This record gives sequence, structure tokens and C-alpha cells, in this order.
Amino acid sequence: MLGITTFGLFHTAISLVSLFAGLYGLARYGEIRYANPGGRLYVLVTIVTCATGFFIVRHGGFSEAHALGIATLVVLAGAWFADRDAPDRGARRCIAALGYTLTVFFHFIPGFNETLTRIPVGAPFVSGPRDPVLLALVGATFGVFAVIGALQARRLLAKAAVGIS
Repeated sequence: MLGITTFGLFHTAISLVSLFAGLYGLARYGEIRYANPGGRLYVLVTIVTCATGFFIVRHGGFSEAHALGIATLVVLAGAWFADRDAPDRGARRCIAALGYTLTVFFHFIPGFNETLTRIPVGAPFVSGPRDPVLLALVGATFGVFAVIGALQARRLLAKAAVGIS
């Protein structure tokens, strides 16, 4: 019906688990922390999402989606390393929070593209990854995540300046 394989459906389902875990962490705690069960779930399921995404070759080979998966893993690893044993404030915690938040944004790019090029069936909202509507939507979403990141950085760095844990 939507031109999606069973494997693609599995990939989509786990990516939604990851996305909602990340959004929950951002909404509930203002950031994602690997030390929290939800943060661990987010990180681990995001890794599985990227790994399964590498086996999807809808467009005939290595694509921008695969490059985004690699970028996600690199940023996720950097965030995790910064987060390890980081104090509850300061630059390392800020780097971790911003890295995790950026990877949540990354979920939206293929999510919007794959969804909006498939629905409504027969007359999808966008024609492909270069469609101006999709680019505007991704840009607006990036703007929202940039504001979230700025608020995170401000909060974490302000805590460091006054020595609050």
C-alpha cells in the first residue's frame, strides 16, 4: 500500500520508539542523559535505527540518508563521550545535551521525507528530498531545535557559572 517492505516497517517502528524516547527526554527533563533509562533507550534504539537504515537501499545504493546515519552515529558517540561521568553542569554536559538534541532533529529529516513522499497515497505531499515544501519543513524544524539547544546551553552554562549542581 505505501510501498514499504517488512524490513522498512521494522526500521520505521524502531525509529519511532527512538524519536519518542528522545522527545520525551527533552520535554520531561529539558535534555537527554544516558544516565537516565529513557536516555539509554534513546541512544541504543537510535543506534539500531541507524544500523537498520544502512540496509535500506530504496534509491539504488549509498544515499544522503546513509550519510545522515553515519553523521548521527558520530554525533551520538561524541555526545555519549561528553556525557560520561560529566558533572550536572558545564561545557561537557552542554556538549552532550546539544549533541543528543541534534540527533533527535536528525530523525525528522528522513521521517518527513519518507512519510510525505508516500502520503496521501497516489498524491503525496512532496515529490522528493529537494521539494521546497519539505525543505521548508526541515528548516522550520531545525529552527525549533536550535532554540531548544540554545535554551539547554543557557541553562547548563548558567548552572556552571554559579556552581549549582
